Amino acid sequence: MLEGKKVLIFDMDGTLIDSVGVWNDVDRALIQKIRADGGSDLGDVQQQRDEALRRFSKEPNPYISYCALLGERYGCAMSPEKIHTLRYEIAQDFLKNVIDYKPDADLFLRKAKAAGYTLVIATTTKRGNMDIYRTQNVNMGAKAKLDELFSLIYTREDAKEIKPNPEIYLRVLKELKVKPEECLVFEDSLIGIEAAKRAGIPSAAVYDPYSDGEREQINALADFQIDSYAQLMEQEDL
Repeated sequence: MLEGKKVLIFDMDGTLIDSVGVWNDVDRALIQKIRADGGSDLGDVQQQRDEALRRFSKEPNPYISYCALLGERYGCAMSPEKIHTLRYEIAQDFLKNVIDYKPDADLFLRKAKAAGYTLVIATTTKRGNMDIYRTQNVNMGAKAKLDELFSLIYTREDAKEIKPNPEIYLRVLKELKVKPEECLVFEDSLIGIEAAKRAGIPSAAVYDPYSDGEREQINALADFQIDSYAQLMEQEDL
């Protein structure tokens, strides 16, 4: 899998960190706060979010558009901007104290860095959230500091269009002056794998249970499948 590779590019949520379920919890709490009918049926919040972000991927701020959709769907009179602010406020404790690396991800990153690979993050995570992961998250900071491992960290603000648009990956190729075949993208979601494919970069699908609904399409499109970072280290002799 790593033969001939120079640059390893990682998504964040669901790929390096166990956060997708946390964001589901955040959105459940948000919906309960903004809904006008007082009901408790939330449906599939992840599917709702993923579909919205795919739909609004070309918008200047897809998450504002997502919050506008939530406001409309749940009868909230708040502006999309205020709903977005409330979502961020709810998320703060999760971002600082709950979210952690996926099992053995930190060990793999350390070994890959020591082996001479250039490590890059290319994510649709907002810069503000990434700054919390970099400087305030207690779990990740104790295991492996992002700034010590990664040569580049690209966030939502670094691309006009989010995945599945390949813009963020094309920017990595241009910045590092490398060929697509010299890189490997690690992604957990279908839209991430699609973005890598459109950039011409080989991809490895990192297993995350929250993507099981698209597992067949993910495995069909990705060049490799990774069940765990422990398995990957054994397989690649790192």
